[in-house]
Amino acid sequence: MAEKTRPNILFIMSDQHRHDYMRCAGSEFINTPNLDRLAEKGVRFTQCCSNAPVCTPARIGLATGLQPARLGSLDNQSFLPRSVTTYYQRLRDAGYRVGCVGKLDLAKPEGYIGRDGDRPCVFGWGFTHPAEVEGKMHAGQSPEPQGPYGLMLEKKGLYGKFHEDYMARRKKGWRIGAAHDSVLSTEDFADSYVGRRAAEWIEKVADDFPWHYFVSFVGPHDPYDPPTEYAERYRNADVPAPVSAETAGKPGWIRARQELGTPEEIAETRRQYCASTELIDFEIGRMLEALEKRGMGENTVIVYSSDHGEMLGDHGLYHKSCAYEAAMRVPLIAAGPGIASGRISDALVEMSDLNPTICELAGLPSQERIDARSFGAVLSGQSDSHRTETVAALRNFRCVRTDRYKYVQNYNDTRELYDLVEDPDELNNIAGEQPERCREFGELLVERYKEGNWNR
Repeated sequence: MAEKTRPNILFIMSDQHRHDYMRCAGSEFINTPNLDRLAEKGVRFTQCCSNAPVCTPARIGLATGLQPARLGSLDNQSFLPRSVTTYYQRLRDAGYRVGCVGKLDLAKPEGYIGRDGDRPCVFGWGFTHPAEVEGKMHAGQSPEPQGPYGLMLEKKGLYGKFHEDYMARRKKGWRIGAAHDSVLSTEDFADSYVGRRAAEWIEKVADDFPWHYFVSFVGPHDPYDPPTEYAERYRNADVPAPVSAETAGKPGWIRARQELGTPEEIAETRRQYCASTELIDFEIGRMLEALEKRGMGENTVIVYSSDHGEMLGDHGLYHKSCAYEAAMRVPLIAAGPGIASGRISDALVEMSDLNPTICELAGLPSQERIDARSFGAVLSGQSDSHRTETVAALRNFRCVRTDRYKYVQNYNDTRELYDLVEDPDELNNIAGEQPERCREFGELLVERYKEGNWNR
């Protein structure tokens, strides 16, 4: 007999989508109708933060429910340990089909992911129906295909020009000066490929067991290379100016990382980023339509989030790997059975908290001895709050963020403290003015990163 009681779970993740680049988040300059529709049906969180604002650590934290730093994952040169339980494994063992398509980044240093995206380790992580796909830079920098997307391009005679284009972009530094349209059509663009395969899977998956499907787009990650069809929609669009690149009070490593462009060059990267985001939104609509056609809409929890944000010129910076808001905060929307509709929540949430939350929605208890905490009570409307602070760490900093303050402990460099109410753009470092508050936040960081550690 088919199992009908437990919900399906469709988890859609993008790569490097900052929290404010959605129309439902108040940004009228970008078109995201499907994300907006999802937000109207469920709960949109305004204060969700990455546990580690770079791809692999963030995704390892999500998979395990542990702070990535506990597992030694402080940069992209890290692996998900085989000995650590993932929530994908828990759902599989509870009777779920667990599928995926797109970028996983749980073993990033290993470049080749198999012709069909089903290398053996993916089954070990808990996926029963895997189709791992290369990230854009991963695919484009290799002279030979590293996975199913590259092989698709090769079969169509397109891989050579795709690779040549990416090598040219790399010489320009990927971002400023490299933000031109894709050499590929919309049909052959990476996120169109991921979205098309996701919709096809939903159309065909058997309904005799519940399923969890992880769809992981490779954009709007740089290089900012949307297909021309989408780029034309933003060619002369008005986009917000970046936060000031003034470096007073900023640590030396931030100053050394700045990529300064002209106002028009920065605007061009932002327009291209918007275009890539709209393409992803279209593909999300394709998945939602597939769900409705299957009659699965009422029994499917849909989650949308991202692994980290994108600086897009704010503070003179690009991509992620820093503690500022544009890199730390991510979109988070959830809708479906058991989730209140039409709500906006300011609850403080860490991205890894999705791990026990999804398990709870699937009828499983939270795993013992993990750092993540379910925010199911917020989703159901029973509570308005979740955490009192969020934390994040990478190799050269760790930080703590409350609803008002952010403290950044930069190793061997200037410490930072910002009042996010009075100074939401993080321009005025007040650490020197408030040493006692810095000391308290430093102690809180120690507590958060050692909590429960002694008896694990």
